[in-house]
Amino acid sequence: MSEKTKKISYWFFTLWLSLGMVSTAIVQLMKLPEEVEKINQLGYPSYFLTLLGVWKLLGVIAVLTPKYVLLKEWAYAGFFFAMSGAAYSHIVMGHPLSETLPSVLLLALTIISWSLRPKERKLF
Repeated sequence: MSEKTKKISYWFFTLWLSLGMVSTAIVQLMKLPEEVEKINQLGYPSYFLTLLGVWKLLGVIAVLTPKYVLLKEWAYAGFFFAMSGAAYSHIVMGHPLSETLPSVLLLALTIISWSLRPKERKLF
């Protein structure tokens, strides 16, 4: 893959990831009744929605902002843990694939974006 193609792919997947994280963060921060019910079904308290929403917004800012490479690594790690935890929680609770798939998609986008990041956005 050429450097130009890799860079275009990185930004495509990173923007898609960012859009997904921002949109879910907004829904979580709004504490819609459906979201509160979902988080409670998973065994988590409703205040967890605020925590996740704020962390996701801060993570998107970190991933999209130039420089601060160490902060980007932490943001990607946070996205990975949040989305793998969400997917696992849905699976353990026996939720249908339709409820598990969004977190799996965001997990995949996190991994793809992280693996395609340009050299200036890498720690090592």
